[in-house]
Amino acid sequence: QEQLVESGGGPVQAGESLRLSCEASGFDTSRCCMGWFRQVPGKEREGVANIDFEDDTTYEDSVKGRFTIYKDNANSRLYLQMDSLKPEDTGMYYCAATYGLICYGLNSPSFRVWGQGTQVTVSS
Repeated sequence: QEQLVESGGGPVQAGESLRLSCEASGFDTSRCCMGWFRQVPGKEREGVANIDFEDDTTYEDSVKGRFTIYKDNANSRLYLQMDSLKPEDTGMYYCAATYGLICYGLNSPSFRVWGQGTQVTVSS
């Protein structure tokens, strides 16, 4: 059974860093697109970053230069290194994966497997 489990969220001060981790099981992380999404109450879930089977990455404009997405395929893990955090980065962060090799946009409907989320709260 395909499963994703996120960890690493928590409360931080603005300017600090966090690293989110996503442990995958039931599928090969080297053969899919994976991504991180963020959702805040009252708003739709939005794509933050994704990485395809060749480790090509895409970032949402507000996180470029501050966030880094990367995979450890040997250990079936996806990471999101978040530096210089801002209060507007606050939200529930979800890990997701597609059944295809390529990422078709940050908010592609091709993301089929989802984790339960981990909360990130950045205070000023």
